[in-house]
Formats: sequence, structure tokens, C-alpha cells
Amino acid sequence: MAQKNLHNAKKTKNDEFYTQYQDIQKEIQAYIDYDPDVFRGKIVYCNCDDPFESNFFKYFANKFKEFGLKKLITTSYVGSPIVQTQIQIPGFEEMGKNKTLSNRKNKKAFKIEINEVSDLNKDGITNLNDVKWLLEHDNNAYSLLLGDDKYAAGDFRSNECVELLKQADIVVTNPPFSLFREYLKQLIEYKKKFLIIGSMNAITYKEVFPLIKDNKIWLGNNHKVNGGAMFYEIPEDIANLEQVREIRTDENGKKVYITRVQGVRWFTNLDHGRLHEFLPLMKLSDVIKFGTKRSFDNYDNFNAIEVPFVKHIPGDFKGIMGVPISFLDKYSPEQFDIIGLGIANLGLSIGVKPYKPEHKKYRKEVQKRGTVNGDLYMIKDETVVVPFARILIKHKKGIA
Repeated sequence: MAQKNLHNAKKTKNDEFYTQYQDIQKEIQAYIDYDPDVFRGKIVYCNCDDPFESNFFKYFANKFKEFGLKKLITTSYVGSPIVQTQIQIPGFEEMGKNKTLSNRKNKKAFKIEINEVSDLNKDGITNLNDVKWLLEHDNNAYSLLLGDDKYAAGDFRSNECVELLKQADIVVTNPPFSLFREYLKQLIEYKKKFLIIGSMNAITYKEVFPLIKDNKIWLGNNHKVNGGAMFYEIPEDIANLEQVREIRTDENGKKVYITRVQGVRWFTNLDHGRLHEFLPLMKLSDVIKFGTKRSFDNYDNFNAIEVPFVKHIPGDFKGIMGVPISFLDKYSPEQFDIIGLGIANLGLSIGVKPYKPEHKKYRKEVQKRGTVNGDLYMIKDETVVVPFARILIKHKKGIA
């Protein structure tokens, strides 16, 4: 239900699902562990984040000095409904940010640029409190975004935001799921390093999968956290009981509404340690003896075997194997080659043959029931068996 509600909310442009601080921290720590200097001297841009609510902003502002950032830029599509309770900044009243503006449609879009974080409040430590002090005392640190003739203020496609993107080194954010294709295309076009959140279904997009196949992007590290799910904070004024999984109270006594969404992944082109970890595998004979208890099925319309579980990938099979999409959580490009994806035109492009005429009726019927999303199939006991979408892989030469 949570995943459905998140999708619907994204579709209707209620894209204000805030990633929790601890999920950001756990993911980024994997990159820091692999390369402590990954952010050093870099301009980090969070271009889908209300700077007064986003935990991405809070995280990087808090870690600014520790990570050695050159600059942190954050832009929002709409202004913050809680700015008055979190950070009191002189001048917001003149910008239309007074307490009487309760309608979210009237919020403004803001940009914050931070070039340095030091012990500004003289409390002996450098942390988010110094960032708050900076925003309260330096009017040059924040400004309104105006938008252009085509896109609203703060839209990542607007001229203002594109110019900010050009100067950025690394983009880290949770973009609108409904615009994921367009958002990723922009990052690739401008050759940016990035760490972003998206639906696992995005793996099958024709605009996304070829990038994964060519090892231009890959999944992050978060499959180890929360079983691949992610917890989001929902603003109180758009939360509803169907979406809310839990209600918490933060340190300020404010209610925080939480929803859990399954099938969420980090997408990135930043290196991390798991990318180099080989998946431990058994020999084919041992997989059959201790796991499947039977031989693997062969597809009728492509020369490969069906491997329904990642744990059953045989380590000594030299041919092509169809594996679940969740395989990418444990994929190392040093261990496997990705041949393709067995669905739609992506499947046809690698030689997956169309259904035979006598099987097309069956295919159409099961599609109506929503039980199939793949184009590979097997004939077992004169019955058409169609697995869900499969990634086609084989061992690197010399590995198997």
C-alpha cells in the first residue's frame, strides 16, 4: 500500500517525501569507507531538496568540514512550510515567507549556497548549528529562485538550476520518481557524478537499463539496509492514514509521519566497496543437490537457463543465465557480464524470440491478470511458464 501511495503522490506532484537522515548516513558511509576523499574539494548539489527540511542538506551541511567540501548548493521546488519553526532568517517576511502563508501552493523556491562552515557561533565545535548561524546572519547565503518561461522556480530543468548543475561535481538527492527518466538523462548529459534514489522498477526502463549494462551506472549499497526498503518522512499537511506507517515525535516535540516503501534503490556512478565483492557461489552439481533438487529449465525462445533465485546461480556454468532483477544488488562487473534484459524491445535486441502464435493468447491472458512482466518463457508439461523480468548474465571469461 505504501509503495502504491508513494507512486500516486509522485504522480500528482506531491513529491515531498523526505529521506531520513539515518538512511542517507548509512548509504554515504559506504563511499567514505571506500574512498575517504570522495567528496573532498567537490561541489555537492542537492537540487530536489527544500533546504529547510531536507535531510540531504542537513547531512552535508553537518559533514561539510569533515568531508572537505568546496561548496554545498541546495535548491527547492517549493518553500518550506516549517521554516519559521526551524530556522529564523531575517528577510523571509519580505520574500513572502510570513506565518500567514499556510497554503503550500504559495511557497517560494529557494537556493542556499555554503562555501565554508566554521565555528561561527563560538561553541567550540563545528556542526549544523554553525550553518544555522550562517543563514541567520549572512543574507548572501540564500536567495529566491525565479524560474523561467518554461519551468517553475526550482525545477531541476529550469535555466537557473541547470546553471547550478553545470558547476557541480556530485549530485545527491531524491528526485521525483515520476520524472526519474528525465532527471537521470540530464545528469548523464552533463556528465555528472551522482547518488540518487529511485524505484527499483526504473532498472527496466529502456533509458536506464543500457546504462547499467554498460557499467555507466550501478546500484548503491542500501540493499543491506531495511531489506531494500526505505522509510520516508511525510509533511503533516499531505499525510494520510493510508500512507502513514508510524508517527514519531522529534526533539522539538513536532509530529513526524513515517511511511515505509519497498523496492527503493540508490542509483549511482560513484565507486563503493560492494561493487568489487564477488558473490559466493556453489558448483552446478551442488546447487542441484542442496538447493533446487532438480536441473535448471531452458528458455524456449532464448538460449539460456532460468535461475529464479540469486543464491542458486551456479558458479561453474559457462552459458547465459536469466536471473531476477534483485541480482543487481549483489552484482560485481568484475565477476559477471550483463548480456541484456529479457523484456520488450530490450529483449528483442539481444535475440529473445517473440512468442509463437499458439502461445500469444496465453501471454495476453496472464498479462491482464498482472502476473507476468517478462518475455522469456518455457514449455513445461505442455504449459507456458513465464517468469518475471530477467536479467541475462554470464560469468566473466576465466571466472566460471
